[in-house]
Amino acid sequence: KANKLNVLAPDINTGAYRFVATDRKTIQYGLGAVKGTGHGAIENIVTARAAKGLYVDLLDFVKRVDRHTVNRRAMEALIRAGAFDLLDANRASVLASLPQAVELADKADRDAQQENLFGDATAGGLEVLMPSKVAMWSDRERLKNEKLALGFYLSGHPFTSYEREIRQFVKTRMVDVQPKDEPVLMAGILVSQRVRNGKRGRMCIITLDDGTARIEAVVYNEVFDKKRAVMIDDQPLIIRGTVSIDDFSGGMRVIVDEMLGIEDACKHVRSMTLSMNGQADSGKLRQILSPHLAVNQLNSCVVNIRYTNGVGEVPITLPDKWRVCVTDPLLEDLYTWLNASNVDLEYETTNMLPPPPPVRRYRSSNGNGGGYQAFQGGDY
Repeated sequence: KANKLNVLAPDINTGAYRFVATDRKTIQYGLGAVKGTGHGAIENIVTARAAKGLYVDLLDFVKRVDRHTVNRRAMEALIRAGAFDLLDANRASVLASLPQAVELADKADRDAQQENLFGDATAGGLEVLMPSKVAMWSDRERLKNEKLALGFYLSGHPFTSYEREIRQFVKTRMVDVQPKDEPVLMAGILVSQRVRNGKRGRMCIITLDDGTARIEAVVYNEVFDKKRAVMIDDQPLIIRGTVSIDDFSGGMRVIVDEMLGIEDACKHVRSMTLSMNGQADSGKLRQILSPHLAVNQLNSCVVNIRYTNGVGEVPITLPDKWRVCVTDPLLEDLYTWLNASNVDLEYETTNMLPPPPPVRRYRSSNGNGGGYQAFQGGDY
């Protein structure tokens, strides 16, 4: 992006083993960079394509490649990476159809090896693959599978679907984080975490990514023991910490004093507004909301409907008996039905996080009577 280059997604019909520059501004993703494939498998795919032309569908691909070289695991990885998207954009359906495709290809091989009474090979090529009818993956599910296959997100960023809500209370983007005396609130997707043993006990080094930059932060034992349950890979994490210059690396050093998972943040949703732009369906709405009803619960929120029929618009507030607890499964169902842009969450941010620990100051003992230095909490 910084160099204004376009990287094309992996594609079984155009990709080679290595990354290839197709012009001065475009790079075709190398199929060999898909986890679980290997040089032999990709070379077999490219050779079969060169011999008989482009692959036309999943079954054609499975029948033409050597299934001992291009095994099931490699095929699944290519599907997760999006290498079949130009043949069928529904990755969930393609992945679910793979067992049937392999079975039909095996049957075609057996039929080709059998001779009838007259010495002619049994007619082949009549197999028809009926694609599995499953819903397309949500953006989050698609990106999660991309990361499994590629090691990172390629077609988008999972933080995007959370950003509009999280930016209500986390204003600072990762790329804008700078050293400050007071604690800084940050949020991003938890990309990785590494646990180590230090002088103060166990500590965890986490990496957060919000699509603008990545930041590493240190979670010491006191916070780690209390909050490890919310530290879930590929999920949003809200942290508060002190940001300073790391004299060793020259970069920034972030020490976490508090953190919040997305489910905890959802407990502070004050209202949820659903925009109905031609998708109004009271039965569907009842079906989605019913499992999450929480009439008398402290963390429940009111549900508003913004109904538009093309001529006029009217706001509707559902009765208290339709108050819900906002959870990730509820949001997934609503995003799939209405699209994420039609689901607005309003947070009560006042008491979302406890106040930061006081900044204590101590006099420097460098022998020259120097000024005061600060440390936060128990971070000596």
